[in-house]
Amino acid sequence: MQRYQILWADDEIDLLKPHIIFLTQKGYDITPAQSGIDALELCEQNTYDLVFLDQNMPGMTGLETLSQIKTLKPMLPVVMITKSEEELVMEEAIGSHIADYLIKPLNPNQILLSVKKILDNKRLVSEKTTLNYQQEFRNLSMAYNDRPDFKEWVEIYKKLIYWELALDASDNKDMREMLESQKSEANKYFCEYVMGSYEHWLKDAKAEKPMLSYQMMKSKVFPLLQKPEPVFFLLIDNLRYDQWKIIEPIIADFFTVDEDSTYYSILPTTTEFARNSIFSGLMPSDMQKMHPDLWIDDEEETGKNLQEEKFLELQLKRHKVDAKFSYHKIVHTNQGKTLLDNINNLMTNKLNVIVYNFVDMLSHARTDTAMIRELAPDEPAYRSLTKSWFLHSPLFEILKKIAEKKIKLIITTDHGTIRVKRPYKIIGDRETSTNLRYKQGKNLTFDEKNIYFTRKPENLMLPKKHLTTSYVFTKEDYFLAYPNNYNFYVNYYKDTFQHGGVSMEEMIVPFINLSPKN
Repeated sequence: MQRYQILWADDEIDLLKPHIIFLTQKGYDITPAQSGIDALELCEQNTYDLVFLDQNMPGMTGLETLSQIKTLKPMLPVVMITKSEEELVMEEAIGSHIADYLIKPLNPNQILLSVKKILDNKRLVSEKTTLNYQQEFRNLSMAYNDRPDFKEWVEIYKKLIYWELALDASDNKDMREMLESQKSEANKYFCEYVMGSYEHWLKDAKAEKPMLSYQMMKSKVFPLLQKPEPVFFLLIDNLRYDQWKIIEPIIADFFTVDEDSTYYSILPTTTEFARNSIFSGLMPSDMQKMHPDLWIDDEEETGKNLQEEKFLELQLKRHKVDAKFSYHKIVHTNQGKTLLDNINNLMTNKLNVIVYNFVDMLSHARTDTAMIRELAPDEPAYRSLTKSWFLHSPLFEILKKIAEKKIKLIITTDHGTIRVKRPYKIIGDRETSTNLRYKQGKNLTFDEKNIYFTRKPENLMLPKKHLTTSYVFTKEDYFLAYPNNYNFYVNYYKDTFQHGGVSMEEMIVPFINLSPKN
């Protein structure tokens, strides 16, 4: 085990000898110093893992020494020790980024706890997390093998995400690989469940089923419009549940989470189908029938999500909801800054819809840009990149502005993504859609094993342009590839984040209801 080096500065250091012996017996090497000046000299000459610093030293005080140490070695953790419980001293020390604050008289176990919390925290947390996940592994396996329903699948997925995030901070590579394997196995069972249930959800109005994309506005958002405060509806495109959990602690400084729930995205889990379904309140086949002037077929070259505001307007009218609303789609940083500057002007609206496309752009940029591919090679890196973007985005500033008002905030998405690993061969004509996780077209040729498909799109409430139109959905971590130039295609798209198919990551997505803390 590593022996840590601790510098202890106190003008009464001789009186602390019992504590020094105690820490030495516990495996820590202590270097004593009798003044702040001595401590600074030792810091310049040697490397230490931790510094204990008495506040009430003659000459250079503990706070003055702390300031000098932080200038010299900003990352060196310092524990301030003092006889004073004066609030101002505490605030100054905390503001100077101390690692801990202890008040004399000192207790040996109190000192040891502080040392372990600072120096051994990561190792102890990693060991405990690993042990707890090993104990939970069997319970999770039993849960997804026991024919769970849609609610139980949500709980299974949330538990897997919990352990995934917990093990992100662990150095135990074997445990992370074990969890990845378990998540992959769970996805296999989830896909079988969806394949056996999805058509039933759509056909039987009385069926026990999750909230689906087309039901969201009517079920969750329109009831909030009956209350006096405005509602902001923020849809962050492509936001997976794990990405929400990464940015949640940042948002929690400004908002209280009233509801942390999920809903199921419809198939295909793409922007064209799922997001249009949210704003229209309709399944895709109904959109095509009721609004042929607004619906854009998959093979057409124009943008597929240019009519969201109109779809929302029509849905509000259909449900007799009289509410003044605004709609803003942000696809560039400058658009986000403009919205930030004008956010106060939106407070007179009953409903304000913001569609923020960054996460979607990030996933596609990862496919197309070598630098992004390097930055986000796996899920932990993808989550980290999302957090970094959010912290420095106009969206974060927009949310802080919203938090100053008495409003309701909804954060949700239209679908998630999955990192694809296994290619699946398919043959289609020139009109076949280009998505890697699903295809629609006529005369599609494919192996019917390990894939979800329908030759009757009407059964899944999907548009059917040709008599022979079929839909093919990949499941788990497969992606569709053409035999022509197969190896290049596979190498180019393997390990990229895609959407359109069936998986927990794509279908079980966040719906978060928040209130400002003020």
